[in-house]
Amino acid sequence: NKAFDKAGQSVFMKDDSQHADGRATGLAEWARATASIADIPQSAALVPVSDDASFRRYFRFSEGGAGLVFVDAPPEHEDNESFVKISAALCEAGLNCPEVKAFDYNLGYLAVTDLGDRLYLDELMENPSAVPSLYRDAIRAILKLLPVTCELPPYDALKLKTEMDLFHEWFLVGQLGLKVDSDVAQMLEEVYECLISSALEQPAVFVHRDFHSRNLMVEAAANPGIIDFQDALVGPVTYDLVSLYKDCYYQFDRNLVEQVVDDFRQELASRGLVASDVPMLRWFDLMGAQRHLKCLGVFSRLNLRDGKPGYLADIPLVVDYLVETSAIYPELERLHKWLLAEIMPKVSDLKQVMR
Repeated sequence: NKAFDKAGQSVFMKDDSQHADGRATGLAEWARATASIADIPQSAALVPVSDDASFRRYFRFSEGGAGLVFVDAPPEHEDNESFVKISAALCEAGLNCPEVKAFDYNLGYLAVTDLGDRLYLDELMENPSAVPSLYRDAIRAILKLLPVTCELPPYDALKLKTEMDLFHEWFLVGQLGLKVDSDVAQMLEEVYECLISSALEQPAVFVHRDFHSRNLMVEAAANPGIIDFQDALVGPVTYDLVSLYKDCYYQFDRNLVEQVVDDFRQELASRGLVASDVPMLRWFDLMGAQRHLKCLGVFSRLNLRDGKPGYLADIPLVVDYLVETSAIYPELERLHKWLLAEIMPKVSDLKQVMR
């Protein structure tokens, strides 16, 4: 369902030669053999829709297919059982997500309902006047996500720390080639502890973990369509709002963000989920810092390990978010000074390389 290529651009690929491999052939055979889900003519070709940032790939048939997308999700890399389980829970909660019509855990093949190709990000770029209504819909979806339950693991201190370690390994050392001395390493550990503490102060709810403009589809009815939910956890209540309004691919005005966060605080308080005086904006900003440290590591890993350099173009905005947040909170002052002195010049060099 997610229609973007390695450079992060919207795409619907017509030439499937690059995907003429054994797994794609096997997926086509499996789809045809699963006769109960779709009538697929023998003349129909399996057409790639997209890759994404994981090992997952999405396909449609050139004819037939009954409104389905067929997913190649290698079982050694992807948690397909979680995808099926979470999809069922979201559908039951009245959310619009790909409904699983057939699956084979051993093969790593799935057939899911087709939510189309129109990403929120496409709409933001081409129709800015639609932004307010699209994001009202998205916030309503987050509020419906909060109480969803389906035996998810917790977003605990170990998980939060493991994600931030990607920043050191893949971004600082791998992508930028920095040698991190003991003083910087100690400073980062203190930052990590601060961010983890803030995250764990928050009420724990269903967290999609990637609720942003490339994982939301524009739908005429039941907007938005929600994809890429298989990594959901039970975690901090601000997390999905952070993904939405501190999006790594689209930036909102800070004044608007602060108003949205305050409105969210009031809504949660009215539902009895938080006290009316909780430090929601601080929670939100520090959660964003944790997420963006992780994202810098992930984007660098996608480039260095997986051969997907398109995500490097998103690094400057993510660093800007960290600079902005670290300027606000005294406990992040050392991080702020280090980012300005050591990281921003390297990011400027990275921009030059990308040109």
